[in-house]
Amino acid sequence: MYLRRKVDDFLAAWKADEVRKPLIVKGPRQVGKTESIIHFARNRYDKLVYINFVEEPGYKAITADGYSVDNIIKNVTLIDPTKSFEEGNTLIFFDELQEFPEIATALKFFAIDGRFDVICSGSMLGINYRKIESNSVGYKADYEMSSMDFEEFLWARGYGADFTDNLLEHMKTLKPFNEAEVRVCSELFLDYCVLGGMPEVVREFVEKGSFAGSLSTQRQLLVDYREDIRKYAEGMDQGRILNVFDHIPVQLAKDNKKFQISKVAKGARFREYRGCIEWLADAGMINVCYCLGFPELPIKGNYDETRYKLYFADTGLLVAMLDEEAQEDLRVNKNLGVYKGAIYENLVGEALKKSGYGLYYYRRDDSTLEQDFFVRTADCLVPVEVKAKNGTAKSLRVLISSDRYPDIKWGIKFAGGNIGYDSNVYTFPYFCAFLLRRWLEQISGGWIEYGK
Repeated sequence: MYLRRKVDDFLAAWKADEVRKPLIVKGPRQVGKTESIIHFARNRYDKLVYINFVEEPGYKAITADGYSVDNIIKNVTLIDPTKSFEEGNTLIFFDELQEFPEIATALKFFAIDGRFDVICSGSMLGINYRKIESNSVGYKADYEMSSMDFEEFLWARGYGADFTDNLLEHMKTLKPFNEAEVRVCSELFLDYCVLGGMPEVVREFVEKGSFAGSLSTQRQLLVDYREDIRKYAEGMDQGRILNVFDHIPVQLAKDNKKFQISKVAKGARFREYRGCIEWLADAGMINVCYCLGFPELPIKGNYDETRYKLYFADTGLLVAMLDEEAQEDLRVNKNLGVYKGAIYENLVGEALKKSGYGLYYYRRDDSTLEQDFFVRTADCLVPVEVKAKNGTAKSLRVLISSDRYPDIKWGIKFAGGNIGYDSNVYTFPYFCAFLLRRWLEQISGGWIEYGK
């Protein structure tokens, strides 16, 4: 069963470009890169030459005579004479690029030669990408792939563009959803919350129609991630990286979800662990949410790199790390309030990141004022609140009403209720978070007033 992905449309557009460059598809382990590329290749090319540098390390010798296209093809067919190349109708797919980043040097020669299309893919590319970038700058295109977002999950469940368009139309008109819409969308979103977006987990759920086996699959993915840390964290303290990774759920469970290095190990200091956090972020395992120095525009550069919250890049990994009691409460009772709203925050942070936003929060030291996330329009800084229950967002209202924050005129709250508007605060259900960027791009003037 192939699961439709957003990369499908990107690959089709790449193929239609007459001056297409070799493509690098990067992203963390198990998000569906290989499956999507092979599916694309089999539907668009007569011939696919697939080389996996993990499963077939002998192919690392294909550059022994240099990086020219002819030399590489000669050595590929020397190793496997069944592989054939047809000019203009062959895709060469170099997989697990992180095992042999030197092949990126050849992309320049393939781009100039033009006889064959080339796609490279691999995990942990954030770690090796500086080397790959220096070897192929100007001669490649890039696509960063993540686990499935809620829209892709809806596709897997059989819902099409009309379903998503209806959600967006409700947001644009601020028309509340009816009872049936709230029930169906909330149930779908709860399923997504429990499962996360790893294709293997989603596919198993769709085929079985139940959560049976999903937890063991998620936990195996965690084992694989830990193996990646041990394998690829060269020259760094692997134990420290693992400690940071394992402490994320515990620290998200606190009322103050700021990640504290001092809680990871006795005597731990930021300067000793800074590289560990960067490593996990570059590997695509976590999302880092930095604390703004002050809530004003521009956002970039206006943050404290020593103050941050850490979220999992896929909420399913957070779910898999919960204790047994929390697992039962979550899967049987569908209680997402477990861990003091950590799952809600992780989900919204994940949706924002997958929509292309950086993650930033704000906590004022001399008061209880704290804001979960921020996005921006052309001329406004927009605070985003995540509520485990549909209650009052006090900090959000202070930011909007105070003259101290002139860049903030209105805000957004995601909660378990319906669509609403009150005092320049727009309330949306959690299941609308993935549409936030599209909503902001389509509303007139950057914001709208209720009823207009």
